[in-house]
Amino acid sequence: MKIAVLTGGGDCPGLNAVIRSVVRKGVQEYGYEFVGLRDGWLGALSDKVMPLGIAEVRGILPRGGTILGSSRTNPLKHEDGIRRIQDNMAAHQVDALIVIGGEDTLGAATELSRQGIKLVGVPKTIDNDVRGTDYTFGFDTAVGIATEAIDRLHTTAESHMRTLVVEVMGRHSGWIALHAGVAGGANVILLPERPFDIDQVCAWVKDRFKINYAPIVVAAEGAVPKDGQMILKDRSLDEYGHVHLSGIGEWLAQEIEQRTGTDARTTVLGHIQRGGTPSAFDRWLATRFGLHAVEAVKDGDFGVMVALHGTDIVRVGLDESRGRTKTVDPALYDEFEVFFG
Repeated sequence: MKIAVLTGGGDCPGLNAVIRSVVRKGVQEYGYEFVGLRDGWLGALSDKVMPLGIAEVRGILPRGGTILGSSRTNPLKHEDGIRRIQDNMAAHQVDALIVIGGEDTLGAATELSRQGIKLVGVPKTIDNDVRGTDYTFGFDTAVGIATEAIDRLHTTAESHMRTLVVEVMGRHSGWIALHAGVAGGANVILLPERPFDIDQVCAWVKDRFKINYAPIVVAAEGAVPKDGQMILKDRSLDEYGHVHLSGIGEWLAQEIEQRTGTDARTTVLGHIQRGGTPSAFDRWLATRFGLHAVEAVKDGDFGVMVALHGTDIVRVGLDESRGRTKTVDPALYDEFEVFFG
């Protein structure tokens, strides 16, 4: 059997661990042959194929990013996209695909599966917002990076007695903001799931200054004020219809300065959260996902996604993850409000 592997969407730590795991198990246990599709769905559309064997995956476990490259290409937005992918797979005698990606990449995979392409999905996103799995790899690394940044910013905030606003990733879900904010001892945490009251934020900031401590405000990039609109970097769209976010941190700092009469600054972590060496947990989870993805292919169980449920790796239908974002439970957010202010 010949299997093609692709990585789509934003890169994140752990992608290479999946690729390595898939190839090692597939080659060593089942004698499968593998090829890599370069740059996600773009490679599937434009026939950009590379060899993918034991030699190619040796030493990549601790490396961030993806040796296959990635893109935000949506094959369903390209003329004859499905047919082109089918033709390219046939030309290389590919029997099945393993698709590693987040909500958008797996959404496209779901439609391709309905059109008869044999594939298995592996969930990936640092935002941890794919339904059907408890956690996605990349998330733990991103939280660790954000937590370390918050720890460092505390000392600068205290030295200058100013508010520091930390903007982290999270378009529609605030998992990184909540986990890193709690772990880093933030005084305010703002999530896309809970529109915030800027007056309340400023009140928490003032309360912190009253006891001679400087506030740390952690905001997901998709956080929005009540009766307000999402802060956008610009209004251009990618092929999945997403705008480019960023700007909520700077807006918050300006509002806090104007409303409290105190100094405020912004740190936008941005792509720093995506890069670098994956954490031990992400390597572990990504490796297990890869092993189980190959097992699904061996079993002929296509149209599914491997997922973490508790400590078990299970298979769920790709339809279960499509079109629905896994968001933070309001009750979970409420648990931590005692630390605000």
